[in-house]
Amino acid sequence: MMRSIAARVWLTAAVPAFLTACGGGGGGDTPQVDPPTTPPTTTPAITVSQAFTSLPAFVSPTVLKQVPGDDTRWFVGEKRGRILVFANNPSSSSTAPFLDITAVTNPSGEGGLLGIAFHPGFPATTPEVYVSYTGDGSPLVSYISRFTSIDGGQTLEPTSEEIIMTVLQPETNHNGGDIAFGPDGFLYASFGDGGGSGDPREYGQDDGNLHGTIVRIDVDGAAPYEVPPGNPNFGNGVCTQGFGGAPCPEIFAWGLRNPWRMSFDRVTGRLWTGDVGQGAWEEIDVIVNGGNYGWNDREGANCFDPPSGCATGFVEPVTEYGRSLGASVTGGYVYRGSAIADLVGWYVFGDFISGRIFAVPEDSMPTIAPEVLLDTPNSIVTFAEGVDGELYFADYNLGTIHRIGDAP
Repeated sequence: MMRSIAARVWLTAAVPAFLTACGGGGGGDTPQVDPPTTPPTTTPAITVSQAFTSLPAFVSPTVLKQVPGDDTRWFVGEKRGRILVFANNPSSSSTAPFLDITAVTNPSGEGGLLGIAFHPGFPATTPEVYVSYTGDGSPLVSYISRFTSIDGGQTLEPTSEEIIMTVLQPETNHNGGDIAFGPDGFLYASFGDGGGSGDPREYGQDDGNLHGTIVRIDVDGAAPYEVPPGNPNFGNGVCTQGFGGAPCPEIFAWGLRNPWRMSFDRVTGRLWTGDVGQGAWEEIDVIVNGGNYGWNDREGANCFDPPSGCATGFVEPVTEYGRSLGASVTGGYVYRGSAIADLVGWYVFGDFISGRIFAVPEDSMPTIAPEVLLDTPNSIVTFAEGVDGELYFADYNLGTIHRIGDAP
């Protein structure tokens, strides 16, 4: 299947090339424990099949989510600014509107609606959903906003928007845009390096701004957010519209180019992310508090600027791959389902351009080559983990949802 030229340009140039338990506060770092088991050394075999074949095609889907603990529904975010919901039934044939913010969303370049995070108390105790999107600016502004449901979680009220954080974007690419609640109850959000080729503003290694970072904030404290005491730069003044006079206290990790899709392992609590490369290497990282992942001194585990003799001391990627295998990584999940026994404990991810699905064992030591599980014809824009632990992904160009299954 041929991918559209427009989609290729949009994703490869920018967003990774697109180019994502308890309620309140908690304290300290994200809990991370050693993997409970060692995955088998044999490369797992998988299949991919289209799911929900009776649904109409989605328009440029970017996000696929379930509410934690609720397996009755699926939610799809579209780049233009809509979130749709449908019943988790193989024969589902229709969707319903959940939120429409197309009036304030600017989907130019790699912008648009890029992330959704359900509050851990949604909908019973805290009927809030957080949305990451880009709006009009110079040229764009990244927003993280809170929306509230007034009908028991059936829809979100567009007029309830409370803007939590804004980051000025100098370009229309590399917006990052994923958001997720960690097991510590804090909200994590990813931002790209500000765009352009090669990080021309050198934002990646400047922790005085939020570009090229994963931030961690407490959205259950004082408005609009509080900074968790465990963050590396805690105590500094918060960064306004993404910039500050001192290292930003919101930063949890930095030195990233365009983190596209991050996820917490439901067993270990580890935070995994895919970071889209510049022109040679795609990488997967395990994110740690205070970690510097090297961009733009390095691309993956390799020197970038300068091309040799670059700085050292960065956190090494878990895995990387070159242009013979793909050109725009899409981060995935550590598999914790029951349908594919050999896949348990493997981190599964993909590539938007090549359609390949990869995996590495969760206990891999940096930096190893990934195992290719399957070649697909799909434009894999986002993975999703069901409440049951099974994995899905969305095809950006076809607007379809696909399920990863066991090979016969």
